[in-house]
Amino acid sequence: MSRSGVALSNECQSVFQELKLGKSLKFIIFKLNDAKTEIVVDQKSTSSSYDDFIGELPENDCRYAVYDFEYELGAEGKRSKICFYIWSPDTAPVRSKMLYASSKDAIRRALTGISSEIQGTDFSEVAYESVFDKVSKGAGSH
Repeated sequence: MSRSGVALSNECQSVFQELKLGKSLKFIIFKLNDAKTEIVVDQKSTSSSYDDFIGELPENDCRYAVYDFEYELGAEGKRSKICFYIWSPDTAPVRSKMLYASSKDAIRRALTGISSEIQGTDFSEVAYESVFDKVSKGAGSH
């Protein structure tokens, strides 16, 4: 339970494990249910297109998302990091933004194994290049 009283549906964890361990899913988008009492899976996808993922984020409402972000790092080759997104566009209703902000801890704590957290208020903040810059910083120093 979070400060807002919003709980996490059981499906959220099992679908996240599917992405993390099964590697069959590429991204998951979570939302608050209609009653605003529970975080539920909005959609899940095997599409590895980052554009497909970004295209699923609503223009005028908030979401949480997890994306298995793959990138190339020069001589080190391919890397992969699981990123947690808090999508809260400026155009979303204030009540929605407040609920998502106060419920974030509930989902964030439940999903273990996340490397980076990406906060987006517009599409430029979740653009591939922006996320790549964030996840690849210090990647060579592990």
